[in-house]
Amino acid sequence: MKERTFLNIIDPVKDKMYRLALRLLTSKEAAEDATQEVILKLWSRKEKIKHYANIEAFAMTVTKNYCLDQLKLKYNNNMRIVHQNYESNHPSLQSEIEVNDEMEWLGKIVATLPEQQKMIFQLRDIEQYDYDEIAEIMEMNQTAIRVSLSRARKAIREKLIKKHNYGIR
Repeated sequence: MKERTFLNIIDPVKDKMYRLALRLLTSKEAAEDATQEVILKLWSRKEKIKHYANIEAFAMTVTKNYCLDQLKLKYNNNMRIVHQNYESNHPSLQSEIEVNDEMEWLGKIVATLPEQQKMIFQLRDIEQYDYDEIAEIMEMNQTAIRVSLSRARKAIREKLIKKHNYGIR
């Protein structure tokens, strides 16, 4: 496989790999390093890559496993999730502050979820993968994924409602 062919295969997936790594490692630098390492691993196996039916799912699985290995080795000490997915042409200062506060709370809530729920939530609700792809990446059946995602969403919803209703009778 030529370098150009490999890059054409990996380029569309690179951003998703980075976002998954960022969600797991929570440090931009660590996520960038992880993405580069995974791309190097994939390059070293470039002849085998073309035999995979879903290269994107394979790349995401390798990314997930690499990041989990990094977490196990305690290379990543700054465990803070920050995910801001908000764009507006002319937001007011107050709405910017509210959105930042809400995203910070959401990050804190997601950080308290069990690891499996956190990853399934990331893949489904942030990355918008299909259940089939998540099943392949997580090596789980779809029913278990749906149950885990439902529990994660319920926990997030309950904690956000509790936060918003604080002090209200």
